[in-house]
Amino acid sequence: MARSVPLFVSLNHQLVALQTLQLLHHQQQGEDARACHPHYKLDQASPPLSTGMYGPALRAASKTSEEEEECGSQALSNPGEPGPRTLAQIAVHSMLSRIVDSTSQLVSVEQTLLLPLFQEHPFPIHLKDSIEFRNICSHMALQLEGQQFDRDLHAAHQCLRTIVEKLIHSLAVFPSDLYAIAQASLRQILQNLPEM
Repeated sequence: MARSVPLFVSLNHQLVALQTLQLLHHQQQGEDARACHPHYKLDQASPPLSTGMYGPALRAASKTSEEEEECGSQALSNPGEPGPRTLAQIAVHSMLSRIVDSTSQLVSVEQTLLLPLFQEHPFPIHLKDSIEFRNICSHMALQLEGQQFDRDLHAAHQCLRTIVEKLIHSLAVFPSDLYAIAQASLRQILQNLPEM
């Protein structure tokens, strides 16, 4: 068990980063919904498929639908309002989603594949990178938007790529099929994090 300590510590830092990223992502999704729907609640159930409305009620619902479409078309034209309003903001939201997904996949691979392999044959773990990743995500949570947030998001992306690349490199010296499976899983994560 003592052999696994470096991987456990690294994994713990990545779990903290993942929780922070998930919170940021959740907050952004809530802001996106509130931008077009001021009375929207995050726990609101989805509306039924058939409205069962006739006459004035149907026209009122139709008007609401038209307002929603108008709000969607304004998404790129009102940069001062909350929610993704510019292509750059939409790109930032998309990148955050990818980083959340990739971090979640990395944690899963580390827990299910790498931990048993590490206990059998320890390989280099670069703890500094996981600490840096956690710190970047924590700093990003303080910014929430703007140029510093964008820089932190880019830094988190690069740091996550570095962590995955170093793990792939560390596993390359082992010829076992299990290590090859772990490497393939890590390469899949890299494909979801293209170079910028």
